[in-house]
Amino acid sequence: MNDSTDYLYNLLPVIYRQRDAEKGYPLRDLLRIINEQVNVVQTDISQLYANWFIETCDDWVVPYIGDLIAYQPVYEAGEPGDINTSQGRQRNKILIPRREVANTIRYRRRKGTLALLELLANDVAGWSARAVEFYKLLGWTQHLNHLRLSQGRRVDLRQGDILDKLDSPFDEIAHTVDVRRVRSPYEQGRYNISHVGVFIWRLKTYSVTKTPACCLEEVSPNCYTFSILGHDIPLYNLPQPETEPTHIAEEINLPVPISRRALKIDKQRYSETGKSLYYGENKSLHIWLGSPPGTPFNLRPIPYDKIIPADLSEWQYQPSTDTVAVDPVLGRIVFPSRQLPKGGVWVSYQYAFSADIGGGEYHRRLQQPAIHTIYRVGKQEEFSSINQAFNQWQSDCTAYPHEQKYRQAVIEISDSGVYTERFDWYLQPNQNLQLRAANRKRPVIRLLDYQAETTDSLHITLQAGNRLSLDGLLIVGRGVQIQRGMADFLPSADTPTNTDNSPDNLSIPVQVTIRHSTLVPGWSLQCDCEPKRPAEASLELYNLQGNLKISHSILGSIKVYQDEVQTDPISVHISDSIIDATHTQQEAIDAPGNAVAHAKLTIQRCTVLGKILTHSIQLAENSIFDGCITVARRQEGCMRFCSVTPDSRTPRRYNCQPDLVKQAASADLQDVEAFRVRPIFNSTRYGNPTYCQLSHSCAEEIKRGADDESEMGVFHDLYQPQREANLRARLDEYAPSGMETGIIYIS
Repeated sequence: MNDSTDYLYNLLPVIYRQRDAEKGYPLRDLLRIINEQVNVVQTDISQLYANWFIETCDDWVVPYIGDLIAYQPVYEAGEPGDINTSQGRQRNKILIPRREVANTIRYRRRKGTLALLELLANDVAGWSARAVEFYKLLGWTQHLNHLRLSQGRRVDLRQGDILDKLDSPFDEIAHTVDVRRVRSPYEQGRYNISHVGVFIWRLKTYSVTKTPACCLEEVSPNCYTFSILGHDIPLYNLPQPETEPTHIAEEINLPVPISRRALKIDKQRYSETGKSLYYGENKSLHIWLGSPPGTPFNLRPIPYDKIIPADLSEWQYQPSTDTVAVDPVLGRIVFPSRQLPKGGVWVSYQYAFSADIGGGEYHRRLQQPAIHTIYRVGKQEEFSSINQAFNQWQSDCTAYPHEQKYRQAVIEISDSGVYTERFDWYLQPNQNLQLRAANRKRPVIRLLDYQAETTDSLHITLQAGNRLSLDGLLIVGRGVQIQRGMADFLPSADTPTNTDNSPDNLSIPVQVTIRHSTLVPGWSLQCDCEPKRPAEASLELYNLQGNLKISHSILGSIKVYQDEVQTDPISVHISDSIIDATHTQQEAIDAPGNAVAHAKLTIQRCTVLGKILTHSIQLAENSIFDGCITVARRQEGCMRFCSVTPDSRTPRRYNCQPDLVKQAASADLQDVEAFRVRPIFNSTRYGNPTYCQLSHSCAEEIKRGADDESEMGVFHDLYQPQREANLRARLDEYAPSGMETGIIYIS
């Protein structure tokens, strides 16, 4: 294919092009139109050739290639989605995985091997796995002429590392026979001759690279946590790829938390061989010391032989001189009391979470206007603080008022550092600002209590036609306040006095977007992940006449201060996010001082922990509301395929729980059924790896209650029920003859 618009025209002899130029190029214009259609045909022919191969074909071709090799889809997982919608295409990628179709022939050749079961879990469901044949862990009487000294041994209490792995996927101790089935829907049995267990890790590991550690001064100046939020966080292993196709996964190949004993054994290995599995550059964890004040910024890595694995649960361990104590289970660091790190501490580590939401160092697609100016912030960039970049942008707008590129600015933070600044920004009319993290970076904006008379939030004032975007950030310490106009709300002495609040100006809407960001619920965390300020809001909107869009984010409560008499309800669209009021009896979305928030909500694939008091809900679908809902305008909008707290006042509901189970139950069992289908989470505290993950004991009506039979809530797009159904079918197809396989979830 030739992308030139004059490809056909350039094939003409020169004499014809000269005469065409004399007549004003009518022939060239005609051939350009024909050339567009030629390019369309050439593109279609090229794609037809690419569709012959599973590696390059379009997504809609994958099922047809599967038919050629007798690939059988799993209909228990659900019907394929509509290929004309992004949601349907994403669903089809789970129902008919491209990797599985590509490797089907190889799977059939390796049928019956143990390592294949692990490979199926990765290719079919995208989960890390370890396969275990339980008959090898049975204690049995051996023949004297055929002894296996390593099998069926009694427990050796001196081998602490083996005892730590008891009943785990890495268990080495013999067990008595368990007659329960490994696929039992009630209680799974494990240790039997015909049982094979496939242990599954659904959580993924995410990196935090060269970010400051948090000094817990209230405990001691020599005590630190890996997390900048100051809470305990388990450190996870960075999975290493397996080199041999027949290799059975070990701890180093899986996203497992690092134990104290494992780190101790790894350090012993390092002292003997000079090689480490967990500590060092591009490994699971690494610690640096910053340069002292008054010297150029530099990071000095702490050698591994100075690290002491220790139990720091009560901060009771005090390391000796020239050593550093590290607890990987709690994510804590202790320095010698007489050797405090004057230049600060920087760390890199791995943590676990379910999906790519909130601020994190994962890949996300950056979005910006076609014409814009980028101001980069970082240790090695032109600007060392965010306010410096903002002030430079305002100066450029003043110096070049007619330049369109200066009206649309992108302030990009290029590292995962911590920025402790005050924010009181004022945007001129028709200015657009995007404050974002660079791709695969997670900067932290830490807001402190500077002023005694008021809160020190991230305060931004918008005017007519403004567009504001917060992308890829983690904001801790205080909330975010976004204000429209200056006449009646939060006056500031630093704000220009030439504000135009005329009716014509105020009628122009503003657009606020928050995507892939975290506004910490409760502002900050205790060591046990309990919020420090559970009643405080993460986002406050003052007289914001326009639209608010939140996607793939984690927020605390949202407060809406809106004039109900002079303004229309603000439009709020929330998708694939968590709104956490820190308690189901606290307000997640409301308007303090008013009965309901003056807002129109659209909520899709979200988990809301707390009450909602709002003007109306235009649409709510595939979401979990773990708190009472109160809507003023019940005749507007609808809710479909949602979990709603009983006694909520909502618009009309369709296929919601517990409505469906109550309709099917008798009068005396309705309350029992409503209690049974309540959402159950593994954790409801931000900072835990299993935050807002549905428990395995949660009702199937919730785990498969969405309109496409996926789970309700923020992790809907993971399509975990479909992944599980596909994997169960493939395990039955490729399991060793006479063996029964079961899926055992570890995380």
